[in-house]
Amino acid sequence: MSIHVSEPGRPVGTRLPEIFRGRRVGDVSELTESQPINPQRGEATDAEFQLAAQSGRHRALEEYGAAAAGERKDQRPYLPVSSICSPSLYSIPASATVGETITMMDEQGSNHLVVTADTNVAGLVAQQWLLAWLHENPTNAMSQNLTHIELPAFLTASPETDAHQLARLMLAHQLNAALVVDAQGQAIGVVTSTDYLRLYASAGGQQGSV
Repeated sequence: MSIHVSEPGRPVGTRLPEIFRGRRVGDVSELTESQPINPQRGEATDAEFQLAAQSGRHRALEEYGAAAAGERKDQRPYLPVSSICSPSLYSIPASATVGETITMMDEQGSNHLVVTADTNVAGLVAQQWLLAWLHENPTNAMSQNLTHIELPAFLTASPETDAHQLARLMLAHQLNAALVVDAQGQAIGVVTSTDYLRLYASAGGQQGSV
């Protein structure tokens, strides 16, 4: 399953796994889920991933989407991240300062920014993380360049990654966002805890109206 974690580090070069650079989330020892994750098996999603691998990802996803059209999203055994993630993605160069990063978040109304080094993905930062960093580093913090800061770990997922599995791993790593990356290694969206709240709140509203 194409979910990976990039360790904390400075935004120098690319921090994406090679496909994708880094170790699989399913192999790390600090996971706190009730059962160990087998990276070779996706539980209820395994059949869909095998089908996608064997007959073309996009066609398989389209066929599955057509078959599951009558089901509520939250109840589908397999829900691709691409169906709930936000394509609105903003980036900022690693040479930017903390102050410029916060200003851009305010201007774009975004809680997350992709940090780039040249054309490479070098990190994913959240407004909450930045504010916590400012609190811990009050001296000249706003003028500090991102290249001199150890950015937090972040999750990377493919568009066809199962959203339910990704949610469990976000909880296990205490991360409220994951970067969605295509086969060419280009960032194409971000899925956040807000997306999951919106998904399940919508389902709860439908149940209440029955």
